[in-house]
Amino acid sequence: MLLRTLLLASLLTVSNQVFVQADERSDARAQVDFGIAVAQKGLWKEAIYRWERASTIDPNYAAAWNNLGIAYEQQGLFTDAREAYEVALDLEPNNIMIQQNYDLFREINDRLQSDR
Repeated sequence: MLLRTLLLASLLTVSNQVFVQADERSDARAQVDFGIAVAQKGLWKEAIYRWERASTIDPNYAAAWNNLGIAYEQQGLFTDAREAYEVALDLEPNNIMIQQNYDLFREINDRLQSDR
């Protein structure tokens, strides 16, 4: 009986963690979606705020980090952009869209740095 109780408690703990992670991803996704909507209206500071929140809520959400890279780049925050892109790539190394965004960023940023 004790073994069964411990097993059930263990399963409930794992189950609760899955639900918490799903809620976090859902909350993060809502922040990302809102950030996209405001970025499309040119409200980049609000978009950054939303994507930073999303990456805090769910640090493993590559889309939030990728969008942060784009927004930081747009605002001229190139060091922050590079870091955000690199986190996104670490999370999803096979994501072609993130890789293309990062490659384009590096190409433009490297060119700007060499012109100085």
